[in-house]
Amino acid sequence: MRFRHPDGTTVHLAYCTNVHPAETLDGVLAQLRDHCEPVRRRLGRDRLGIGLWLAHDAARAVDTDPAALRALRRELDRRGLEVVTLNGFPYEGFGAAEVKYLVYKPDWADRERLEYTTALARVLAALLPDDVTEGSVSTLPLGWRTTWTAERAAAGRAALRTLGQRLDSLAELTGRSVRVGLEPEPGCVVETTADALAPLGSVGHPRVGVCVDTCHLATSFEDPTAALDALAASPVPVVKAQLSAALHAEHPGRPEVRTALAGFAEPRFLHQTRALTGAGVRGTDDLPEALAGGPLPADVPWRAHFHVPLHASPTAPLTSTLPVLRAALARLVGGPRPLTRHLEVETYTWQALPPGLRPRGRDRLADGIAAELALARDLLTDLGLKELP
Repeated sequence: MRFRHPDGTTVHLAYCTNVHPAETLDGVLAQLRDHCEPVRRRLGRDRLGIGLWLAHDAARAVDTDPAALRALRRELDRRGLEVVTLNGFPYEGFGAAEVKYLVYKPDWADRERLEYTTALARVLAALLPDDVTEGSVSTLPLGWRTTWTAERAAAGRAALRTLGQRLDSLAELTGRSVRVGLEPEPGCVVETTADALAPLGSVGHPRVGVCVDTCHLATSFEDPTAALDALAASPVPVVKAQLSAALHAEHPGRPEVRTALAGFAEPRFLHQTRALTGAGVRGTDDLPEALAGGPLPADVPWRAHFHVPLHASPTAPLTSTLPVLRAALARLVGGPRPLTRHLEVETYTWQALPPGLRPRGRDRLADGIAAELALARDLLTDLGLKELP
């Protein structure tokens, strides 16, 4: 979906296909047919943007085989889909029964991460619509904090510098600019947007910046306006933004609240949980740890890294951080110039919701994704952007 910003530029809205995990090109092509095109039809659009997730094997196949690349581009066109952004955070295995910490491997100190991200940039440059010259790729925020030594930090910075050089070469070769954004996430080396400024400043490349995920922003209790003002004042670009909402518990000490939270403590994904105290933000790596009586005080609100559907707030006594998303979006695209032109709805946890809230079948999932995009569309038009055909 495309929107005209009041300054005349085009803002793109997509939804991320990591909600339909597939490891192979054949699996990706099936996603386009079984999920993405039905979402487009529900929205009554001739064209729909998708934030494509290509696992390592699929990315390698498309990057090394021109026929495979042509097949993917042809299928996108056939289904009325367009791609201006890729999700390069998960490397592989995002559809596994247990993902947890595995999603942070390989990290930016590992050569595989650089090669994977470079391949994604090459693929994206070829997939961009004919009238679009800028693409974006989101990636993990360096690595998980407990494995990040000084030696690995130096290797990570070197890899990002090499990435910047490769992106420059790609732009010279293709005439298309691809930028890569580190996506701050609780528990990682770059946990907040503020954490991103120093390492990205040391890299100092205009094609390597930040991807702002509003669920992560909220989970870390960052003030969205202050965080985005700081980014806007820095030389670090906001490459893209992921529109998502976290799980919020206002009174986590109450038995009924803990029971409700326990319904979201599932075994597949990591749900980092945070509490804002007078001494600062305190946290656990996962929701079960917080519920087991860990270090989080129960007399202040908790937020958990669980991407809840944008249009359907959890039932009481829980809520979502949709207000944080609204405030962030107002700063991202509501001003005289947009801070970013690539927006992506990223709710990948539909099948991790408590059983009673999970969509039953493809049709219900398509209904839910379409409803999320409709909400995002309305938020954008309320900010003065005009939806384009």
